[in-house]
Amino acid sequence: MKKGIDFPGVSIVFLCHDGQGNFLFAKRSKNCRDEHGRWDVGGGGLEFGYTIEETLRKEIKEEYCTDVFEYEFLGYGDIFRENNNTKTHWLAMFFKVLVDKNKVKIGELHKFDEIGWFRLDSLPDPLHSQFPGFLERYGHKL
Repeated sequence: MKKGIDFPGVSIVFLCHDGQGNFLFAKRSKNCRDEHGRWDVGGGGLEFGYTIEETLRKEIKEEYCTDVFEYEFLGYGDIFRENNNTKTHWLAMFFKVLVDKNKVKIGELHKFDEIGWFRLDSLPDPLHSQFPGFLERYGHKL
């Protein structure tokens, strides 16, 4: 059985920032499951035996090679999508996370073509299909 397909999966989604109004995005490579070439925030699936906080810290360390200074839970949402004609259902837990901008680098070279810091009034293009909804829902908390 596959999480997100045979049963709802739980995803930890994080928007990293530097405390100065800059937000971290990664450009998805051709090796990602979908949305190749689109700029996305970070995230990872909750694994059995890990807490949400442990997953948040682990995923940020793996993806961006840095530690979490502080984080804020923004909320959650059901994500219904279709990938390769297969319907998926994920429960996403959304976080805003403060990190050290000077330590950030790509930790998973196979997943990301590049990373960059952007202000909310000058976001990269094209964005991941789920980000506009996230911004509409939680932009006032950023």
